[in-house]
Amino acid sequence: MAISALGVGSGLDLTGLLNQLNAAERQKLQPIVTQKTQEQAKISAFGRLQSGLDKFQSAVAKLNDAELFSSLSTSVRGEGVTASAGDGASAGRYEVSVTHTARAGSLATEGVAGSDDPLVGVGGGSVTLEVGGQALDPINLAEGDTLVDIRDAINAQGDSGVRASIINDGSENGYRLVLNSTETGEAASITGITFDNVGVVEDTDSQVAGRDALLEINGISITSASNRVEGAIQGITLELDSAAQGKTATVVVEQDSETLKEAVQEFVSAYNEMKSTVGRMTNVTGDAETAGELVGNRAVRTIETRLSRDLGALVEGGEFRMLLDFGISLRPNGRLELDEAKLDDAVANNSQALADFFAGADKESGMAGRLDVTLGQILGDTGLVKSSIEGSENRVKSLETRFERMEQSIERTIERYRRQFGQLDGMMARMNATSAYLGQQLDMLAQMNNQRK
Repeated sequence: MAISALGVGSGLDLTGLLNQLNAAERQKLQPIVTQKTQEQAKISAFGRLQSGLDKFQSAVAKLNDAELFSSLSTSVRGEGVTASAGDGASAGRYEVSVTHTARAGSLATEGVAGSDDPLVGVGGGSVTLEVGGQALDPINLAEGDTLVDIRDAINAQGDSGVRASIINDGSENGYRLVLNSTETGEAASITGITFDNVGVVEDTDSQVAGRDALLEINGISITSASNRVEGAIQGITLELDSAAQGKTATVVVEQDSETLKEAVQEFVSAYNEMKSTVGRMTNVTGDAETAGELVGNRAVRTIETRLSRDLGALVEGGEFRMLLDFGISLRPNGRLELDEAKLDDAVANNSQALADFFAGADKESGMAGRLDVTLGQILGDTGLVKSSIEGSENRVKSLETRFERMEQSIERTIERYRRQFGQLDGMMARMNATSAYLGQQLDMLAQMNNQRK
């Protein structure tokens, strides 16, 4: 007897029973799901820890650069002048008086009726540019060339130092060829243009001569072909704009105390931020749902121990031997605390001692160098952070494989129950049919006996 659905033959809720058995079997998967969730949480936590350590490592690297402690900053009081310090610069104060700024030369031709009208006569012609009083090689033109063709021919000479364009002044013969020097200064100025067999001539009234910048620095006269004045003050670059003309500005070059202080502050802030991240990850609450993801993790304890050891160790050979000497204290909770006033004094009056403490004589002898080595080991390809992440990732893959195998086993078990229930349902259906048949026969026998009486 074929049964189309469980329970039809027997009248029992075999489908409900099978669902209960399936739910009970799938409870075996829950420990695997829980373990996988925990490992994924560890991966995420180590990723956040890595970000915090990366930030701290960047702050450490800044303090491990000896140039930070000798860097200079520039400030300008006045208009039209900006200044920047580079290699070889020294602290000082400079009065910069600008008579006039540098400019590029320009000139134009007289106008013609149209930019596309033929201007070059029979057999072709030429145009010769004069830059800084020196004539350049002639530029050959073809018969019938227009103002546009002349412009393009000039611009095709990439090394001439001149760029050509066309403007229209709005008059009847308003199309003019305009030439501009590509650089400022007297030597780069375009000083003339000569046409041979070309129907256009120079407009001498339109010429603007290029000139050098003229300025005084602490009373010393300086000329510069460019408004970018380099070398006048060793290691200092001045930039002049139009507002500088006829004005005096004061350039002050001094130790860049603010950048050094910010680097130390960033060091303290990045370390404390990393410690806060670790604190949340290792927080013990007594409740698995709210406790940190890395409670009791050995790798985290090792990282904290190594960093604390480096921060607390003495740096020999300089005036400052420990962080506390210039205002940084290591608190009982493991975080750093900064005394701003004490740091300000050290930055202003003893930057060399700070350099000796953090940067040392070489890249690994100061505290920053020591920390950089430790962080490099922790964050390296075989370091504690990446090996911990890889370990959890491998465990997740293993748990996923276990989950798949167990799920297949559960499916086979449920399918076996389904077949057994189907067999039970069929057997009970046959037994019920037999019982009904026998009941009918007994009823018939009872009726026949009653009739004989």
